[in-house]
Amino acid sequence: MTTYHFIGIKGTGMSALAHILHDSGEKVQGSDVEKRFFTQESLEDKQIPILPFSESNITEGLTIIAGNAFSDEHVEIKEARRQGLTFYRYHEFLGEWLKQYTSIAVTGAHGKTSTTGLLAHVLDQTYPISYLIGDGTGKGHVDSKYFVFEACEYRRHFLRYEPDYAIMTNIDFDHPDYFTSIDDVFEAFQSMANQVKKGIIACGDDEQLQQITAKVPVVYYGFSSTNDFQAQNVKETANGTQFDVFVRNNFYETFEIPMFGNHNVLNALSVIAICHYEGMKAEDMRALGTFKGVKRRFTEKTVGNQVLIDDYAHHPKEITATIDSARKKYPNKSVTAIFQPHTFTRTKTFLQEFADSLNLADQVYLCDIFGSAREESGKLTINDLQELVEDSSILELSNTKILKDYDDSVLIFMGAGDIQKFQKAYEEQLESDGNQKLKNA
Repeated sequence: MTTYHFIGIKGTGMSALAHILHDSGEKVQGSDVEKRFFTQESLEDKQIPILPFSESNITEGLTIIAGNAFSDEHVEIKEARRQGLTFYRYHEFLGEWLKQYTSIAVTGAHGKTSTTGLLAHVLDQTYPISYLIGDGTGKGHVDSKYFVFEACEYRRHFLRYEPDYAIMTNIDFDHPDYFTSIDDVFEAFQSMANQVKKGIIACGDDEQLQQITAKVPVVYYGFSSTNDFQAQNVKETANGTQFDVFVRNNFYETFEIPMFGNHNVLNALSVIAICHYEGMKAEDMRALGTFKGVKRRFTEKTVGNQVLIDDYAHHPKEITATIDSARKKYPNKSVTAIFQPHTFTRTKTFLQEFADSLNLADQVYLCDIFGSAREESGKLTINDLQELVEDSSILELSNTKILKDYDDSVLIFMGAGDIQKFQKAYEEQLESDGNQKLKNA
C-alpha cells in the first residue's frame, strides 16, 4: 500500500485533498514550510504527519502529490523526479480521483468556496458524500454517491477535470499574472463547459455566462425572470435572508439562509437548482438554513460592542459583497475595513477598483501588499492605493490598538495573504487590556 506524500500540504486545496484520502483509508503524510497556517489544526487532529521541507522526506514507494504553488525546481519535487516516483500535480490527481463518483465541480471567479461548502452541507444530510472545499476542508467516504469539489480556473487547472455537473457562479477578470483579458478568462470557462458530461448550472444574471455554449443542458439561475430558477421577494430577517424560488415561473418553495447579501442568495439558488435537477425534495434542501459557513468567509467574533470579521475577499467585487453583507446584518453599526492586497499584479490591475470598493466602508486601514509564492516584490506600494482611498491609514502590526477607537463598529479583516496576523495582534491587544472575552458568533 502506497503512502501519499503531499508537497505543500498546508495549502487549502492540498489539505482538503489530504483529508479525503485519509478518510478513504489511504496512508497520508505531507511537508510544508514551518510557518503555522489555519489549515494545520485539522490535519494534526487526524494525526497526519507534517514534515519540514527536505529531500530526505522523499523515499521509495511514495506517491507524490505536489501543490501548484511550487515549481519543478523545488527540492522535494526534484528528488521525486530523480527517484522516478509516481508523481502528480494537485489538479492532475484530483482529476483522476473524482472519476469514481458523480462529480459536481463548483467554479467561478467569485463564490466558489462558499457555494461548494453550502452544496456539500446540503447533500451531506441525505447522502454519503465526499467533498473538497477551498477553505482547506475535505471529507472522504468509501460509499460516496457524490463528489463535490471546488474547481479553480487559475492557469486553466480546472481543465484537468471532466465533471458530471458544473456550477458556474460567474466569469470575471482576475489572476492578471496569468489571464490577459476577460476574453481569455471566458475562453477558459468555455473550454471547461465543453468537458462537462451531464449538465451545467449557471448564473443567468452574469453577462459572460449567458454566452456559454455546451453539449449538455444549461440550467440558469438568478434574479431575472428569464432564468429557469429565480429568486423573488428577497427580504432580510432576524437570522438571515428569506426568498421565494420560482422554477420556470412557477412558485416552488420559500427558503431561508443564515447569511446576508444578494451574492449569498445566488449561491443558495445554485444549490437548489442542482439538487432539484438531481431529484431531491424541497424538504431535503432545508438544510440550507443550518449552514454554519466555511472558514475565512465572513467568520465572526464579538468583543464588547465590536464585531470582528475574517474574510478571504481579495478582489474588488468580493470586497463590495462583504461590506454589503456587513451593512445588511449590522445596519446600526459603522463598518471599518482592514485590507491587505494580495499579489502586486492584482493590486496594480485593479488599483482604482479596489479604491472604489473600499470607499464603501466608513473607515479604511491598509496593510502592506502580500506577495505570493509566484511573485515576491513589485514597484507598487501600499501608498499607491492609499492615495486613492478617502481618509485611509496604513496599519502596522505594532499599532493595531488604534482599532479600539471604533467602539461600535464592524471590523472586517480582508485578504488572501496573512491578514489574520493583524486580527490576532488586535485580539491579543484587547485581552492584554482586560477587555471582554472574545466570543465566536
